[in-house]
Amino acid sequence: MNPIDISTVPHYGLSISDFIRQALLEDIGDGDHTSLSTIDPDSKGKARVMVKEDGVIAGLVVADQVLNIVDSSLVVKVLVQEGAFVKQKDVVMEIEGSVMSMLKAERLLLNCMQRMSGIASLTKRYVDAVKGTGAKILDTRKTTPNFRLFEKWAVSLGGGVNHRFGLYDMILIKDNHVDASGGIKKALQKANDYLKSNGKELQIEIETRNLDEVKQVLEFGKANRILLDNFTPELMAEAVRLIHKRIETEASGGITLENVRKYAETGVDYISAGALTHSYKSLDISMKIAK
Repeated sequence: MNPIDISTVPHYGLSISDFIRQALLEDIGDGDHTSLSTIDPDSKGKARVMVKEDGVIAGLVVADQVLNIVDSSLVVKVLVQEGAFVKQKDVVMEIEGSVMSMLKAERLLLNCMQRMSGIASLTKRYVDAVKGTGAKILDTRKTTPNFRLFEKWAVSLGGGVNHRFGLYDMILIKDNHVDASGGIKKALQKANDYLKSNGKELQIEIETRNLDEVKQVLEFGKANRILLDNFTPELMAEAVRLIHKRIETEASGGITLENVRKYAETGVDYISAGALTHSYKSLDISMKIAK
């Protein structure tokens, strides 16, 4: 699985380099006084980045950019491919150069890699759990502010599919929109009118809470996907049969590793799980300077 081609992402947040510089400023402030007080500024050395538990590695590209921004003279050797499954004690990166620079970069480098690898690892577990059903695992907007691009990148490395990146690249009519606009059909009509009057070409997805709302969407049409929210697997199977491939379907709400297979077996096209980016466990990764 290749990482996101960042150049194609309609991303309105901080650029990667801007993010790294802001994060370094937050961490270093007016200086790494511990290193400044204990390390010879001319000291050179080597460091190894090692994983301490099995999982999917992610964030190597980000780590390389962190090191380059801290000190472009550092020599970085990446030993595994992004998205590869790695095992405990595997060395994924070697660094050579200024010890002071490596220590400045260490925490940001590890923070990014640990979180991204944790997300990629959890995503792979979800993807493996639905293998053979045809269902695709989606992420959501339940992400860390200003870290969304990296988290969604990690989902793709774990074999998942990126949903919308923000409020700007898709119309997703949720329950609050439905209720505030006066119902399913009014919400859909307004959304379609908006796209036409503003000359925009965006996909329209609408959330449904019961079979009656599903039927209303099917009667009106003009939607690209139906979100089946908090349906039981049994009710979802009934909804999928009712929709009969006329519109794409997505399951959401209450999805866990324990029940995701049951939802996938209903024939639903997509399964979105906020847990991928808000309930993962960071992968344990360390960087050690060689003695």
